[in-house]
Amino acid sequence: MFQGFVLTTQKQLEGLRKYCTTVLIDAERNDAAEASGAARPVYAERASVEQEMAPARAAYGSSRALMHDVLAAVRIGRTLDAEQIRDAVSSMAESVLRNPDALLLLSQLRKKGEYNESHALDVSIYMITFGRFLELDPGQIELLGYVGLLQDVGKLRLPKELLDRRGRLSAAELELARQHVGHSVEILRATPGLPAELPRIAALHHERHDGSGYPAGLRGDKIGMLGSIAAIVDTFDALTVRRPHADPVSPSAAISMLYKARGVLFDAHLVEQFIRCIGIFPVGSLVELNSGETGVVIAQNAARRLSPRVMVIRDAAGNPMYTQKLLDLARSPRATANEPYRILGTLEYGSVPFDPNTMFMR
Repeated sequence: MFQGFVLTTQKQLEGLRKYCTTVLIDAERNDAAEASGAARPVYAERASVEQEMAPARAAYGSSRALMHDVLAAVRIGRTLDAEQIRDAVSSMAESVLRNPDALLLLSQLRKKGEYNESHALDVSIYMITFGRFLELDPGQIELLGYVGLLQDVGKLRLPKELLDRRGRLSAAELELARQHVGHSVEILRATPGLPAELPRIAALHHERHDGSGYPAGLRGDKIGMLGSIAAIVDTFDALTVRRPHADPVSPSAAISMLYKARGVLFDAHLVEQFIRCIGIFPVGSLVELNSGETGVVIAQNAARRLSPRVMVIRDAAGNPMYTQKLLDLARSPRATANEPYRILGTLEYGSVPFDPNTMFMR
């Protein structure tokens, strides 16, 4: 239901009328909109995931080092280096525009560092990827990269014992934790050279569609598209990684939670578009195959989101696979003589240990 297709024939229209009770038409992407000059940029894939791995690895490595320096600077009250941040965001955006899967794959498979550091990188990469999928202009895509990287930087002004606190927070602790949004805005406003609208948008990632969020309790359209994107992506990534106060859930479970909250906590249309963007089986997901083998999703299939490319990392007996076995599920490779390979479900990130350096990423 999230795949979508271009409606081109009367027969297709008749099929929709016969079998569907509700159909969502994306008028902004139709031919009439393009003919009227309202067309958005179309980002063609200019490199395969294998070809993009080396540039993506360089972008990820430099951006990870930058975030380490950024967090260290905030801890001691130093001003952020806007030029370094701009270079990091630009390099990540350029990689994603060439191929949207390579950098996502790296971010999900590399060993996670400190939560604040890895979460910032992951959210930034997801937001850049989502902006590309929505066919936003390059300036907006880079702005999303900035937002993901820096919207939580104010957490470093909170007490360390609060950040590391296990279990549910008390009402007083929760109120203190929520102050990180204001701290982020202050830090970003005090940093010359960053995009002028960055502090305002960074304040929006905890606002919720029904007005139940913070700090301003904004509703619906008052949050805006970029703020709504930030809220969706921040929530998805947080749900799928281990945090001091919560265990992770599988990507498919996180997607289900977002979908159930559409129109309530999050903008319904953007939730559906985000699911279309990352697929039911996001890049980097550990997946259980109907053969009993375990694999990693290494690339999406834009035309068939339920049929990504998968690299098998463990055989049916659970033994590590050291010889690369790549499956393009869109081509219906056979698991047995009578059955093609299928994905049965996703597993939690990190639940099946393996060395990413055994893959083509080395």
